[in-house]
Amino acid sequence: MIKKVAPVFSLNGTITPPPDKSISQRAAIFALMHDGISVIKNYSPAEDPQSTLGCVQLLGAEVSQLDGVVTIEGCGRYGVRALSDELDCGNSGTAMRLLSGVLVGAGTAVYLIGDPSLSSRTMKRIIDPLEQMGAHILARNGEFAPMFVTREDPLVPIEYMLPIASAQLKSCILLAGLFGETPTKVIENVPSRDHTERLLNLNVEEENGVRVISASLKDEIPNQSYTIPADFSAAAFWLVAGCIMSDSEIRMKNVGLNPTRTGLLNILVQMGADITIENEGMVGAEPVGDIIVRSSRLYKIDIKKEFIPNCIDELPIISVAMLFAEGISVISGAEELRHKETDRIKAITRILEAVGANFEEMEDGLVIHGDPDFKFNSANFQSFHDHRIAMASAILSLKGNSESEIEDAESAAVSYKSFWEDLEVLSK
Repeated sequence: MIKKVAPVFSLNGTITPPPDKSISQRAAIFALMHDGISVIKNYSPAEDPQSTLGCVQLLGAEVSQLDGVVTIEGCGRYGVRALSDELDCGNSGTAMRLLSGVLVGAGTAVYLIGDPSLSSRTMKRIIDPLEQMGAHILARNGEFAPMFVTREDPLVPIEYMLPIASAQLKSCILLAGLFGETPTKVIENVPSRDHTERLLNLNVEEENGVRVISASLKDEIPNQSYTIPADFSAAAFWLVAGCIMSDSEIRMKNVGLNPTRTGLLNILVQMGADITIENEGMVGAEPVGDIIVRSSRLYKIDIKKEFIPNCIDELPIISVAMLFAEGISVISGAEELRHKETDRIKAITRILEAVGANFEEMEDGLVIHGDPDFKFNSANFQSFHDHRIAMASAILSLKGNSESEIEDAESAAVSYKSFWEDLEVLSK
């Protein structure tokens, strides 16, 4: 669908962003491997977590869902079995990569398929270490879905140094490692999202400046009964919107504040954002709190490679913040953006071109010449069927002089089904 977004002067109100997509999917997969019943409250209704639930059900779990509460009767790691020839992961890279680890660990043979977007994303990074662990994987052109995953040889525990900071790659290897007699160890130089370690209570050690995470048969799979916090990645759009809009104050409740996820929060504060956090606490293994953002004068920032893993999903909306910041901002070391749902560096350049922004595209990032008083008339934005590009375009549209259009705006539902409704609430 084409969504028309009219400019507004300010945004004000209180919302609760949708449940965290990453945690929801992990909770479902880990509940599958738990031998018992898990009750997951505030499970995400977005398309990706729902795809994951469907896959978990086809691997032997009993799943029921009512009013955001998902009950999963897991089959235990020894009971994982394929009830279908195919598992459809939809658009979810998290589902495909993490379930590959489970399938290899369990020695279960099945095809993993996905939509055209997911099928265009390389799986080479998980194929190589999983094959080191004894897997046999047949993938289109050696790296793309559909993938046939199996393991007939004994599982080989490994020590694996992550070539990039990737929570999906790390989790995939650790989930396979949970089936090994001796520990599989994943070593990371740059910390990535740590939801998997937290939710599975895995052993984490700091050695010579690196993190070493271990998994084996000795690790019990904990019950996954807890409440999913609100998604910080969804809150990110309103954090930027609250900063760049005049006379605005937005309050977001029960937002996940995991320090491996909140890079954008730190970036905006460095840029001069007026942000406060209240009612901090813990929900299960995850820190949460209420975030309040107010209109702010933003200034340039230089985001280097070491900071990218902690904010990579938020870079599209960070680019919008940079456009309205004073000075020249730089994103570098973000070449991984080219391998997301779409080439997000290229997609961001199309957004910036649509409004006549002054910027330069680099292979690994962008240089954006910001202006707090930047003005543009209407624009036509392509979303490239990418939920984060669609939502970033919507926030930018609010600053136009007249109505803008966003193509394939329904893609926002991949992670944020109520995005357009929340926009209306805050615009009133």
